[in-house]
Amino acid sequence: MDDHLAFASASTLTRLIESRQIGCVELLDLFVRRIEKYNAALNAVISNQISDARQKAAQCDTARAKGERIGPLHGLPMTVKESFDVAGLATTWGVPEFKGNIAKRPATVVSRFESAGAIVFGKTNIAANLADWQSFNPVYGCTNNPWDVTRSPGGSSGGSAAALAAGLTALEVGSDIGGSIRNPAHYCGIYGHRPTFGVVPQTGHGLPDTYSHGDLNVIGPLARSAEDLTLALQTIAGPEDAAARAWSLQLPEATAKPLSRLRIRVNLSAAVAEVDRSIQDGISRLAEWLAQHGAQIEHGGPPADEALLQEMYILLLRAGTSRRLTEAQRSQLLQDRAASEGRHDYFALQARGNTISHWEWLKWDNLRHQFQAAWHALFNDIDFYLCPAAATAAVPHNHVGPRWERMIDVNGQPQPSTTQMYWAGLAVAANLPATVAPIGATPEGLPIGVQIIGAPYQDLSCIHFAGMLERDYYGFHIPPAFAPA
Repeated sequence: MDDHLAFASASTLTRLIESRQIGCVELLDLFVRRIEKYNAALNAVISNQISDARQKAAQCDTARAKGERIGPLHGLPMTVKESFDVAGLATTWGVPEFKGNIAKRPATVVSRFESAGAIVFGKTNIAANLADWQSFNPVYGCTNNPWDVTRSPGGSSGGSAAALAAGLTALEVGSDIGGSIRNPAHYCGIYGHRPTFGVVPQTGHGLPDTYSHGDLNVIGPLARSAEDLTLALQTIAGPEDAAARAWSLQLPEATAKPLSRLRIRVNLSAAVAEVDRSIQDGISRLAEWLAQHGAQIEHGGPPADEALLQEMYILLLRAGTSRRLTEAQRSQLLQDRAASEGRHDYFALQARGNTISHWEWLKWDNLRHQFQAAWHALFNDIDFYLCPAAATAAVPHNHVGPRWERMIDVNGQPQPSTTQMYWAGLAVAANLPATVAPIGATPEGLPIGVQIIGAPYQDLSCIHFAGMLERDYYGFHIPPAFAPA
């Protein structure tokens, strides 16, 4: 089978299977061969169940020969982020004490993919505890970026993005509370979508005894095309269990406006989170192209104070993940909070967020809802808000020290790597959908993505706009080192 098929969209592959131009077993074997050849350079796919997957693929071939179809993803091989339960595989979140945590049943989204006919044959690497924009952990090691193996593929869904970009899988699913879908999509030059909060169920995405999935986090797809994001989102979205007996989800159809009727606000940088000129230039070129095609372009920031937005997001983010702390860790954070009182850097904010009282949290939550109302009002006047997904292109590996002490180079100046989380928080704090799409490359050849933020539940419109750019402006490119010979 031609290696070029490993880089085809999942939608294209399902159509080829449907028309019997390719077989499910031979397609699975294509990805397996590429993993055997290329994964050592990336460490993207970290566990698999190839034997079981091949049996399922053979069953799909038999069904196809009889004219039967399981669903829209019939026979499609895919992988999922390590943090999702897959029956028979470990779910560790990169934490050594959970190496023996073998899932007995699949996560809801995994089950929905399988019910649609997909064959989940493996898992991809993550950041430890899903808490970094680099994907390394003491269980599986470090994942590299297919565009430059000395750089990060992003995190925490870094293995997902690297596997897609290198042609090791057909489709992926990740989670996003701090840019963990959008950042890897930007770093690796693929597509990623963070859905509106609550659209996709999270059961089976957690460590043992996790029943409450808390605040801010969402589940969403990663892919090599915008069409695949829609296909995947429609497969996994909607209520489950008791909720499904009472209500159903009907996302609004994508806005069908031509470019000449779109109203778009563009934000290139922020005083609280400066963006590298290479990323600003990439988004500026896109804005100019959109304007040339008749789109109404305005430049401006979010409908709220930048510094206050950053403070609110980090406090709510760290409050939402604080239940993972041990008593000893929380005790240290209380000391850190006292020592950093009055400061507003990331170290001080994360100490406050991790130790926040419910009384404090309610005040910030109320402010969050005020900001959400401001966003909703803005979307009465614009269709999309375009901004960076991160301050720079993919950064060199740096695993030394806590995140806020690791510096990245922004316009020749050092910036704490955590400062750029501002760009992740714009959509998260307001529960908004956001799609990242590739739009070009830096002078060094590293991918540049644009973040497309839309109004609540306008997920399909965000993805549709990404598809318009894919068709007429820029799309997925194959990293040269992993291209077919």
